[in-house]
Amino acid sequence: MPGKNIHVVPAGDGWAIEHEGGGQRQEFKRQEDAIAAGTAKAQQEQVELLIHGRDGQIRERNSFGHDPRDIKG
Repeated sequence: MPGKNIHVVPAGDGWAIEHEGGGQRQEFKRQEDAIAAGTAKAQQEQVELLIHGRDGQIRERNSFGHDPRDIKG
């Protein structure tokens, strides 16, 4: 599902990576493993990785897309 951002989210006692809008989901025991897999997938698909905390709130974002780098401000 290219073009869909990837989220690292709580999944029971573990963590999962999933694409926005559903579809693919992969579960992991440790958050570090989910972040590593999510980062690799986001880089491959050139999308954004959003890392959620246990409370469901986004605590970190990493963009691997084609963001313009010459923005002032």
